[in-house]
Amino acid sequence: MKSAAPAANGKKHLTLFGFFAITASMVMTVYEYPTFASSGFSLVFFLILAGILWFLPVAMSSAEMATVKGWDTGGVYTWSGNMLGEKWGFANIFFQWFQITVGFVTMIYFILGALSYVLHWDALNNNPAIKFIGVLVIFWALTFSQFKGTKLTAKISKIGFIFGIMIPAIVLFALAIGFFTTGGKSLVPIDAKALIPDFTKLNTLVVFVSFILAYAGIEASATHANEMKNVKKDYPLAIIILVILAIILNTIGGTSIAAVVPESQLGLSTGVIQGFEGLVHHFGTSMDWIVSVIAVLIAVGVIAEVSAWVVGPSWGMLEAGKNGLLPKKLSETNKHGVPTKFLLLQGVIVTIWAAVLTFGGGGSNVSFFTAISLTVIIYIVGYIIFFLAYIKLARKHSDLPRAFEISKKKPVKLLMAVVGLIMSVFALVISFVPPSQLTGANASTEYLTILIISFVVVVFIPFIIYHFMRKKNPLPPGMKMPPVQDSEAEAGTQAAQAAAGTAKTAAAAAGAAPKGADAAADAARAAKGPQNPQNK
Repeated sequence: MKSAAPAANGKKHLTLFGFFAITASMVMTVYEYPTFASSGFSLVFFLILAGILWFLPVAMSSAEMATVKGWDTGGVYTWSGNMLGEKWGFANIFFQWFQITVGFVTMIYFILGALSYVLHWDALNNNPAIKFIGVLVIFWALTFSQFKGTKLTAKISKIGFIFGIMIPAIVLFALAIGFFTTGGKSLVPIDAKALIPDFTKLNTLVVFVSFILAYAGIEASATHANEMKNVKKDYPLAIIILVILAIILNTIGGTSIAAVVPESQLGLSTGVIQGFEGLVHHFGTSMDWIVSVIAVLIAVGVIAEVSAWVVGPSWGMLEAGKNGLLPKKLSETNKHGVPTKFLLLQGVIVTIWAAVLTFGGGGSNVSFFTAISLTVIIYIVGYIIFFLAYIKLARKHSDLPRAFEISKKKPVKLLMAVVGLIMSVFALVISFVPPSQLTGANASTEYLTILIISFVVVVFIPFIIYHFMRKKNPLPPGMKMPPVQDSEAEAGTQAAQAAAGTAKTAAAAAGAAPKGADAAADAARAAKGPQNPQNK
């Protein structure tokens, strides 16, 4: 694996806002507003309930595990691996990575929908061939842009967060206030009765799961924690701010769209644009240009989200690769520390998904809905492993030093984690309910059969990979998880390795024995992180 001194020197480059922007770009998505709006005013209830019972437990558990000494590299691979054993850590990061390979395509669909509105080019959103090319151009351009490291990712995320999330949200908020204060009438009832949904209906439970999953992804940015200038203080602070802001903005955005767009006309990929159009038209059609500007800004925000996700889970997979769980070629990094070959493999997989979803989707196509549902349930399995890992940390390893704790009281920690675990199991079960869009006498049976078989196969894939890779690259006897390094130790190791390389080069040129280099190399090998609890 390649390494370079500059990469080590520039390691601590993420500020609080830089990290917050990356994380917000992965979680706070404006294109989710139409999904929220389809639930009417009860979206407020769903958002608050899902935020408290699921988003908050995930966010707080992530904050605590990411700041355990030596756990700020590798994300869920390191966290779950330390607590449950390496194979569970690998399965966790694999599931997180697997679901986003489909998620990229659906995110880019929204970008194309926004651009088709601005360019008045319906084919970009409706013609499968043109749509497929559009997905490839955007995704591969963003993939190659990540080859220069997370400094560029942070810049893209900052721009995307400010212009693609905050500005559209502020404008939407201002338009909504203007709409209601100038006599605008909401298309959905906004009162206490409309706030509480009917939980006796199965469809209500299915809708609630979509609100839970709208908050997914906050743990993926933890793989960047070791690049923060002050991880102990800034990581928990960024997470807490994000939880509060996400609930507020999602509530405002969803309610605003529900107020002006009839549910029967609401498009899930174009609903945000429809919402802005409805609010702007309340004040006159001469302001249509505002809608086009907002469409471009929202597209920029989603581009930032895709950019952040391109490298997010891949860092965790890279950490697993460093430990021998991937072929060496996939674990190689460039001078910026980016696993370029792995990103290229990821790009090929996304290209395949893009073809399947673009040319096979629509109507009652069983394969399309199975593919979407499969990624959802696989992602939820990852969260179940995640919460089980945190529960073990809270119960048995209070001795491990960490910069942030949910609470000093163990029962409080366990309560929050168990609630998150129960919600995840609930979401998993409900996600097997066939979509209402399926038609045909045997469509639901066919859907469930394919989904269950696919689910079993995909769940076993990381364990099969782990078995063969560990057979080829076995751990030392008694070790269940390779030692992890904290960020300071890792930076010291890289510096020592760089010094060793420099010394050896100079010695080779002079024809002398590089004793100083050997000493530096020994120091690098000795710079180990804290012992893994699994290995005690």
